[in-house]
Amino acid sequence: MFIESAGNSLRTISGVVAVQPTSLQALFSKLPSESLSAGQTLILEGDVATSVFHVVTGSLRIFRILGDGRRVITGFLHAGDILGMSFKSHYIYTAEAITPVTIRRLSRKSFENEIAISPDLGPAVFHQMSDEMAAAQDQMVLLSTKNAEERLCSFLLKELQRTLDAGARQTTVQLPMTRLDIADYLGLTIETVSRTLTKLSSKGVIETAGRHSVKILKRGKLAQMAGDGDEYEDDWRPATSQPERIRH
Repeated sequence: MFIESAGNSLRTISGVVAVQPTSLQALFSKLPSESLSAGQTLILEGDVATSVFHVVTGSLRIFRILGDGRRVITGFLHAGDILGMSFKSHYIYTAEAITPVTIRRLSRKSFENEIAISPDLGPAVFHQMSDEMAAAQDQMVLLSTKNAEERLCSFLLKELQRTLDAGARQTTVQLPMTRLDIADYLGLTIETVSRTLTKLSSKGVIETAGRHSVKILKRGKLAQMAGDGDEYEDDWRPATSQPERIRH
């Protein structure tokens, strides 16, 4: 999730002036990076939660395995997002790289110590946890009240907004996840996802370019089909400036 631009303030420790991070991103900025290949697991559901991670590049899927063996994807993470902040003693989900990923790792003990002494990091953590709760509620509404077409349209709108918030000036959405990933996230079958994408394309709402790229042609129509009414206009124009991102 994106909270605020990185910055620093000063604190004194035993008479020595030290730099104190004032954002979650800044907290990780001096740490060494680690690389994961596509398909590699970063954290495993049930393992002791020893670290907090900052995603520098790439994308991951977060999922849980049900008792009957089915996989339920609960979210996707991208550059700038932070994971592992759950205050439980064990990780409550598995995080797996979709693409090659670069991360930075901070021990939970160091993370908690920094939060305790910083007047800025506490509110940042609160905002992140609030956003994650809101995203979970949105997902529950989507799965409980929307049909297959509405779910996929809502997903595409959310990915479009993420793309625009990152500074894009066009409406082509990159989808690093597979169609099976999308199906497991939306509670659909892969056949339904493929069929609905074809339907949206035939109606001129989207235009597919390979398996990992979709251009949104009619944003207003897509919003209507998502059950969101007339919130957007089809005659889309890029904004002159982009707001700060707050992760879903």
